Amino acid sequence: MSSLFDLGGRVIVITGGTGTIGSAFAEALLNAGAKVVLWGRGKTVPVEESVKKVAEKTGKHDKISGYRVDVSVKEEVVSGLNKVTEEVGVPDVLINGAGGNKGKSAFIDADLELFKEILHNNLIGGLMIPSQVFASYWIEKGIKGSIINVASAASYIPLSGVWAYDAAKSAVINLTMGAAKEFAPHGIRVNGIAPGFYIGHQNRDLLYSDYENGILTDRGKAIINHTPYGRFGTMEDLHGTVVFLASEKASGFITGVTIPVDGGYLVDNI
Repeated sequence: MSSLFDLGGRVIVITGGTGTIGSAFAEALLNAGAKVVLWGRGKTVPVEESVKKVAEKTGKHDKISGYRVDVSVKEEVVSGLNKVTEEVGVPDVLINGAGGNKGKSAFIDADLELFKEILHNNLIGGLMIPSQVFASYWIEKGIKGSIINVASAASYIPLSGVWAYDAAKSAVINLTMGAAKEFAPHGIRVNGIAPGFYIGHQNRDLLYSDYENGILTDRGKAIINHTPYGRFGTMEDLHGTVVFLASEKASGFITGVTIPVDGGYLVDNI
């Protein structure tokens, strides 16, 4: 059974690779035998720092590398793909993990310029541009690649106050399904992962009023009360799903699906 999840020989690019979830994906994929390349803009966390942390945690110093790439700029994505191909190997898995949110407001107070920026970061740079570049390359070269998009619990149930993020993440599932159908004749799979609530540098202050002492904000309490497992996710909770979707042997006949990893958040009822 272990051969089902052996990623030896795979080269995997993770956009947004300097984020908490991107680093968690990298750790799991490295431990499954893949070569992993982290892409990030390096504005919040330097790419080199993320590579070093993951390498030290896994001991896979020779299998992880990183590049500064702004995925919202097509020319940088094309250049980044060429560098990976020349210096690491031909990538056959793309994980679209770039994105995130900024701020929170009432609907009628939403800043439309910020709305456009968040949509662009999550949907244009976070999905469209990398997917177009990689899929075009794979189709031209006859490579049966795999795209894994990062959706969200907000893809299904909108979160209050984060309107652009809600809209973008909802669209991620829609485009995952549409692209899966279009690319299937070329042997390219497109799937998604929808994390529930995990603590990262972007949302910690929204969920905790005192993180060190475990004191939740009202929003944090509401999320826990809405999650049947009664806790936030840990990064290890994501490991199995990303390895499963990256493995051609384990999930080679699966395309167009998005798997929630949310502790039951989406099935909570009364």
